[in-house]
Amino acid sequence: MNSSTIDDWLDSLAAKQPTPGGGAVAALAAAMSAAQLNMVTAYTTGPKWQDREKRMKELSRSLSDLRVQALDIAKQDAEAFAKLSAAYKIPASGDSQKSQRGSAIQQALTEAAVPPTKTAQLAGKLVAISEELVESGNPNVVSDVAVGASLARAALESAIVNIEINAKDIRDSKVKSSLKQEVEDAVDFIQDVDVIVESVRDKLGSK
Repeated sequence: MNSSTIDDWLDSLAAKQPTPGGGAVAALAAAMSAAQLNMVTAYTTGPKWQDREKRMKELSRSLSDLRVQALDIAKQDAEAFAKLSAAYKIPASGDSQKSQRGSAIQQALTEAAVPPTKTAQLAGKLVAISEELVESGNPNVVSDVAVGASLARAALESAIVNIEINAKDIRDSKVKSSLKQEVEDAVDFIQDVDVIVESVRDKLGSK
């Protein structure tokens, strides 16, 4: 992903091939959110913003790191899907092979749920930063805070369905319970995004 042009990557996404897929798209949405919010911090520095420049630089470093993490998660998602596909291709002609195949699939399903879980957690951090920037960011780019938050919401919503598609066939009750909690946390962050966007629209006099 890092070395691809946008056009090339979108062509790959549109093609009849397993990766990149929804998990990578979710992570990319988070990366775009981080970049958009980083722009807001950049516009909240300089002489006019001396009282908050230190904090903006701290947020900028955090957002840059989150963007790198998000792109790495996209790679992890493709790797996890490849392992899951391989597990489903294991022959199951006898009891021993069936058992081996079943164990491999369960392990791969659990691993496949990890990247979207990471995406949801990362996007939650972006929502929290968006909440701060609504109040402390340069008001001339407050609409970009809403865009960043909305991209984080897209990442959250996409992560949720990618968690759930793997969780539905996982047999381990502890793993399923943990993933359910991750989904619930993501839903809470989505509700926070709604508040952020409404706050921005109020500031813009849209309502």
